[in-house]
Amino acid sequence: MLDILSDRILLRQTISKMSKYTIVMIRHGESEWNMENRFCGWFDANLSEQGKKEAVSGGKALKEAGFSFDVAHTSLLTRAQVTLQTVLEEIGQPDLKVEKTWRLNERHYGGLTGLNKAETAAKHGEEQVKIWRRSFDVPPPPMEPGHAFYEAIRNDPRYKDGPTDEEFPTCESLKLTIQRTLPYWNDVIVPEMKAGKKILIAAHGNSLRGIVKHLDQMSDEDIMGCNLPTGIPFVYELDENFKPVVSMKFLGDEETVKKAIASVAAQGKAK
Repeated sequence: MLDILSDRILLRQTISKMSKYTIVMIRHGESEWNMENRFCGWFDANLSEQGKKEAVSGGKALKEAGFSFDVAHTSLLTRAQVTLQTVLEEIGQPDLKVEKTWRLNERHYGGLTGLNKAETAAKHGEEQVKIWRRSFDVPPPPMEPGHAFYEAIRNDPRYKDGPTDEEFPTCESLKLTIQRTLPYWNDVIVPEMKAGKKILIAAHGNSLRGIVKHLDQMSDEDIMGCNLPTGIPFVYELDENFKPVVSMKFLGDEETVKKAIASVAAQGKAK
């Protein structure tokens, strides 16, 4: 037993020496539209009651692990911002500096926005919905001006400072989401880490998957099978070249994480 304990201590010490940067990410808690199994994207859904509880639990997990931060980054969408603020209150940093950007928004689901995923699967087939949700570079149908949520999204005043008309999406694949997320990672977050700042990102399943793909150099196919659970923080430890020493270490019990991941994976199935 002493030998095993010594080995574990040595492993932690070795990882600590190899790691130069640590960054924590969390997908927002369950939203009202997650609960209703609807394609949400850029629609500004609020957290469900379960989502609020998940955000509290995520904050408690970070507090128990001893984390504190110098700056946080989030999207322009309420569900991510409320999750972040809840976490910050739980760790005793409610006034932490927060940067907000559309580049961390969820993937834009275009014409699918507002539709129930299971009903869409029943109508168009699970394979078609799987392509729309899980193919790397095939976007869903675009959101046209007559769409029920077009005006609410396209003319939302929160976007007055960006994106530009040319940048504003009407639909996105994961590939397109990554293309607008990574510039923020490279131009804003990486320089902050190099300056020694401890960073927390609260965002969305697909914007965070873009960062995960980049860090772990995952293939297009592998990232499509990567389901991030709601409200559970995960940690990356990176070396001086920003290569992972520790990848996607979830702060939560294994059974809870597995159930949360399975729940996300099942959302596109017909009932």
